[in-house]
Amino acid sequence: MSSRFVSPLRALPLALLLASCEPNPAPPPGPGVSWELAQDRAATLSEVRYRVELTIPEASSAPIEGHTVLLFERSDPENRDLVIDFLDPGARVSAVQVNRADAAWSPSDDHIVVPASALVDGLNEVRLDYRAGDEALNRNEDFLYTLFVPDRAHFSLPVLDQPNLKATVEWTLTVPATWKAVANGPVAEEIQRNGTRTLRFAASRPIPTYLFAFAAGRFQEDYEMVDGRAIRMFHRETDTAKVARNRDAIFELHGRALAWLEDYTGIPYPFQKFDFVLIPSFQYGGMEHPGGILYNASGLMLDESPTQARILGRASVIAHETAHMWFGDLVTMNWFDDVWTKEVFANFMAAKIVHPSFPEVDHELRFLTAHHPAAYGVDRTSGANAIRQPLENLREAGTLYGAIIYQKAPIVMRQLEARVGEGEFRDGLREYLTTHSYGNATWPDLVTLLDRRSPDDLSAWSHVWVEEPGRPTVRVRRDGDDVVLTQEDPQGRGRVWPQTLHVLLAYGARDTLVTVELGAAPVRIEGAASGGLRFALPNGSGLEYGLFLPDDASLESLERDAHGLASPLARGAAWVTLWDQVLEGRLAPDEFLTRALDALPEEDEELNLATLLGYVSRTFWDLLSEEVRTSRAPEVEGVLWAGVTSTRPPTARAAFFGTYRSIAISSEGTARLRRLWAGEEAVRALPLSETDRTGLAQGLALREVQGWSGILDEEERRITNPDRLARFRFVRPSLDADPAVRRSFFESLADPARREREPWVLDGLDNLHHPLRARASLPLVRPALEMIEEIQRTGDIFFPGRWLDATLGGHSEPEAAETVRRFLDERPDLPPRLRGKVLQSADGVWRAARIVHGWR
Repeated sequence: MSSRFVSPLRALPLALLLASCEPNPAPPPGPGVSWELAQDRAATLSEVRYRVELTIPEASSAPIEGHTVLLFERSDPENRDLVIDFLDPGARVSAVQVNRADAAWSPSDDHIVVPASALVDGLNEVRLDYRAGDEALNRNEDFLYTLFVPDRAHFSLPVLDQPNLKATVEWTLTVPATWKAVANGPVAEEIQRNGTRTLRFAASRPIPTYLFAFAAGRFQEDYEMVDGRAIRMFHRETDTAKVARNRDAIFELHGRALAWLEDYTGIPYPFQKFDFVLIPSFQYGGMEHPGGILYNASGLMLDESPTQARILGRASVIAHETAHMWFGDLVTMNWFDDVWTKEVFANFMAAKIVHPSFPEVDHELRFLTAHHPAAYGVDRTSGANAIRQPLENLREAGTLYGAIIYQKAPIVMRQLEARVGEGEFRDGLREYLTTHSYGNATWPDLVTLLDRRSPDDLSAWSHVWVEEPGRPTVRVRRDGDDVVLTQEDPQGRGRVWPQTLHVLLAYGARDTLVTVELGAAPVRIEGAASGGLRFALPNGSGLEYGLFLPDDASLESLERDAHGLASPLARGAAWVTLWDQVLEGRLAPDEFLTRALDALPEEDEELNLATLLGYVSRTFWDLLSEEVRTSRAPEVEGVLWAGVTSTRPPTARAAFFGTYRSIAISSEGTARLRRLWAGEEAVRALPLSETDRTGLAQGLALREVQGWSGILDEEERRITNPDRLARFRFVRPSLDADPAVRRSFFESLADPARREREPWVLDGLDNLHHPLRARASLPLVRPALEMIEEIQRTGDIFFPGRWLDATLGGHSEPEAAETVRRFLDERPDLPPRLRGKVLQSADGVWRAARIVHGWR
């Protein structure tokens, strides 16, 4: 491919083109990007710049031709070969020039090895012609987008794929004339000719390769000036009323987030422009590419009857991705062992940013419900991982992601902020961002900085909270008139998690909070058990973290009286604690369900309502036998439908409706679902969207109602949006009543091309393994487990865990539990982090099999 770039080496003296010492060939780099390779390159290369040209045809099956100019300064006393990362280079690379001469390069695993003899100390230029890899380009019928995190840039482009070689990137994209394109930098030039548009984008600020990004295709463009800043939105939504209903809030939330972050950090927005693209069925909630954030379209374009959780979720994901512009993009972790630092600050800041936009919301309760249940869902398992984990090779970086870095880490950061002090903490972060702007930093860099601002030994505190997996067990007992709290290490290793507890002491006429510091020694609250103590709840502020085990008398009272607590935050903490008791076998699921159903009509705080509805659903499907579930279904449906038709706010009634739709299995409930889908029944002031109707149709097919196939046929005719229609057609075989059709759908997923649209795949797996079909899908469990290593190699970062959750989440049978146990026993060679993922996902199956069936 010819280049239009002018070489900066044109006038370079011949002497500088010669190596200063004999070449020192390195051993083969091996697959992926190892820590050793990354260290060597970071020590010898600097001032990295990329110019990338891609010619993108309209047909998604046609190859994308690429040309890259890679510029860098080199200082290598050992005169080693240059290793450039690129998947399958032997088949994809057509030409390599180094410093204006053809190079005798060689392929090695997923690398291009350039001999040291072709390089010089000082400025070097490498030119590469190649066919871009589709693996990380997410090509659809009429649009595509890059998603390179954590190490997938080299799946599609030749790059130095590591976070601590930040570089500028200048994109030039040639696309069909009717397409739009977005990239990291602003458009510098546009040329239209012969049915194509060529857009040259200005060079970005220095960013790591995982943030290199573009999107191109048939997008609609919207624009708004917010506080003097131009913000552009690209989307594919065909429902103009939906766009009109959402656009103002979307722009406003971005503007507020930007203003808040500039004020908190003291640093103006650090990149040249602010665009974002709404992607149908995007793999994540969002991805923080500077100059072109990508979002899951459904997370921002809300339907007409959203729940409060969906509204707050939209604000949170916008705040999260915007916070990344400072935390992760401006300052980037040195290596992916510290990937959690960018995610923790994005979530930590998001919680603060959202606060002023929703003054009516109890944000301490919101923090509890958004973080603790998900973090506990991992930390209670035998596969729990530490927040910070060592990483030998970037090809394993995807296994680091999960609830521990997204949900536990912000809890730990809140505790750290409390120890250092809010003002000192903010000033420390400002110093951190200023010191490392457009560069890299490590967690120890930040701890050292904050240690100077705190009397506590933060390094020791950090070790147990950040470097160790799991959570402490905190027991409550009564000793005469006193309440005693003790901490235990569930692994018996003697670890101690220092933390401040705000113990809620509930008496007949009053409740009080007592603050204590819990360490290795028991804490005694003198006289607390006298005067009619009903219960002692160690996590009374909602910020505490651990498995909290109340004494028997407290548990009995808490179960009976949790819904009557005056404080919504205390009620939320109580329900989270009670759920732990269910899973620990201290509270029968049937009894817990009764208490939750009694509480639902009285709960007026929507955050607690959403938590309770989630616990009701999980108890109903996971922790009851089929016989008990069937017998209790009319009662459960009655409570939920009463909430749907109540005088509550529409957001609360929408939450009731979502749970009702997922749970209704009685003949009466199923008949109502059918009438709602057919339009023969409606809910006052709660209109159904296209997405709602599709969900109803799919639910009716899962229940195998009479005429289920015709219902799906009709629903397919109703869907007007092409992206939603394509998704529906993909998952439809997974809904079929014939197990052979469903098995064929599963077997088709062995083809990596069928797994490219990961959210669609997960929808299909959810259908296959729905509790109503769990017994029929038992033969599919072991094959799905056997695929997990390939899923990890080929999928995006969250896909392995979600694949496992979708496969195992609908099962409670001893046979499923035993299948997972045998798989792990027979696969001692399974990579440790992947084994941890299996253990995390299997925990629910094992607990359910024990609780419901007595499995051991």
